[in-house]
Amino acid sequence: MTGPLADVRIVMMGGLGPAPFCGMLLGDLGADVVRVDPIPGVDDGLPIDYTVRRSQRSLAADVKDPRGRELVHRLAADADAFVDVYRPGVAERLGIGPDALRERNRRLVYARMTGYGQDGPLAGHAGHDINYIALAGALHGIGTAESPIPPLNLVGDYGGGGMLLAVGLLSAILEARGSGEGQVLDVAMVDGAATLMAPYFGMVAAGTWRDHRGDNLLDGAAHFYGTYATADGAHIAVGAMERKFYAELCDRLDVDVPHDDDHPATWAAHRAKLAARFAEKTREEWERILDSPGCCATPVLSLAEAPRHPHLAARRTFIDVDGVTQPAPAPRFSRTAPAAPSAPALPGDHTLALLREAGLNTQAIAELVDSGVVAQSKRRR
Repeated sequence: MTGPLADVRIVMMGGLGPAPFCGMLLGDLGADVVRVDPIPGVDDGLPIDYTVRRSQRSLAADVKDPRGRELVHRLAADADAFVDVYRPGVAERLGIGPDALRERNRRLVYARMTGYGQDGPLAGHAGHDINYIALAGALHGIGTAESPIPPLNLVGDYGGGGMLLAVGLLSAILEARGSGEGQVLDVAMVDGAATLMAPYFGMVAAGTWRDHRGDNLLDGAAHFYGTYATADGAHIAVGAMERKFYAELCDRLDVDVPHDDDHPATWAAHRAKLAARFAEKTREEWERILDSPGCCATPVLSLAEAPRHPHLAARRTFIDVDGVTQPAPAPRFSRTAPAAPSAPALPGDHTLALLREAGLNTQAIAELVDSGVVAQSKRRR
């Protein structure tokens, strides 16, 4: 392993969304991330989020079987952290709760990744990103004046979930290396979504944010912060909030529209004038005209277009992994740069190798395979 996290080992139960995304973030930076996936997923097609399973390894095991449960205990015995992705109480019923795993490894950090957290009236409820961000107040602020619009599943699953989980794991691992004692983390996507909304709760309290959509500085109401359709049906994103940048934008657009950042009542009329101007040319034409350091204007690129943009190409922001174009590891390190990400680990891709690493001999492994306690994928046998 190379990278700043080369001496970190994390074991996590297989799931969708935030946990494997966290595994990708940490695995990209050199951590040894081992996922314990359910056997029914072996050789069963690509998971919807398969790209975030890169830079990890997968052991497929039936953890309801005592022998599968023992494998989880064995893996966690020398790990820095373990990630539980079940609803509250399920891990305990399976015999892989924090008390059980930490008997063998007192320094183990045990993270519990859920939607609503370990306590509270909704702790046992099912849900998805849209539910968590709705409850946290985030979804209310995103969309048109008429209706909220889900911002993909970025705010709850990935920002408020996977990234918060990564921060929590690294913080607790760092502390455990000093104290010699692990701890249990309660990582809830509803909490993470609320954390991301911290600036807006502050602005509401200060009277600088109106608690409804389409009437604020950053939610599409302001003419100097929003998107505009071009003559070819594409869009330009404008973020000229500061007066000097807005002046440069208007100069390039050849329009005379006041900034009026402190007069929201004028924004709609100003937006209409800018919209009419943007509609006169194609996106490509506006890209050339607005290509200056201070315009704060960029094309709205599709997923297919983004990797080809000259700036992102120059920075190698996107890479090819296993034939799929996807974001490169981030952030970037000057001295401990990690190796290129490995291909996505699908359920059971590394079962036999991980069992050998865990000290099982050939006969013991064969017995586990023959009895259906573990499974090795055919694609990487």
